[in-house]
Amino acid sequence: MEVFLKAFITALELILNFDISLYEIVGLSLQISITSLLIASIIGFPIGVFLAITQFSGRSFIISIFNSLMGMPPVVVGLIVYLLVSRSGPLGWLEILYTPYAMIFAQLLLILPIIISLSTQIFEELHKEYKDFFIIFSVPPKKSIIIYISDSKDSLITIFLAGFGRAVSEVGAVIIVGGNIDHVTRVMTTTIALETSKGDLPLALALGIILIFISLIINIIANKLKIKINKESSL
Repeated sequence: MEVFLKAFITALELILNFDISLYEIVGLSLQISITSLLIASIIGFPIGVFLAITQFSGRSFIISIFNSLMGMPPVVVGLIVYLLVSRSGPLGWLEILYTPYAMIFAQLLLILPIIISLSTQIFEELHKEYKDFFIIFSVPPKKSIIIYISDSKDSLITIFLAGFGRAVSEVGAVIIVGGNIDHVTRVMTTTIALETSKGDLPLALALGIILIFISLIINIIANKLKIKINKESSL
């Protein structure tokens, strides 16, 4: 217990003293996770709308694939990305292995099925309500996509958070393609795993505290945005 208290106090000191190494790791983690999340959202939400409003052969099979990919083990994603971007892989010419770009790519593959699957379910419900209205007024497909996304902001925020949680807490994929290189690809989760195995509890605890704090802040912001959106929609 005494060891834990000392480690906890030291962890707080690292946080409050704005330790450069600590916040460098935090900054890189947020940069990678937010970038991959934004890219996944830009790609995933329109695909979700398309799958929700379009009927074609094989649609149910494609939706089932995305639903299955939501639970794909991160280490498998990491292995796939490693094979793709390694020197002998088809994307080896990019030379991004063991760089933040490979980590963004891996997180993108992890987040994208979540964004697509959950948004498809939401947009399907909206499509049932708006379908006849859009047919009567001949609303073009591109405009309908914008309307669906605009009218489901509160639900999309929840999906956005789910994607961020998946990205920022991931270890397996990013450590395979990033290599956990100090000052280059070392993020919060990989550092926590490394420092715990080394017995350096203060740094691991400090990063754990920050990770929890970030999650709390994001949830608070999301709840406030939901309340604001609900108020605006009720006016």
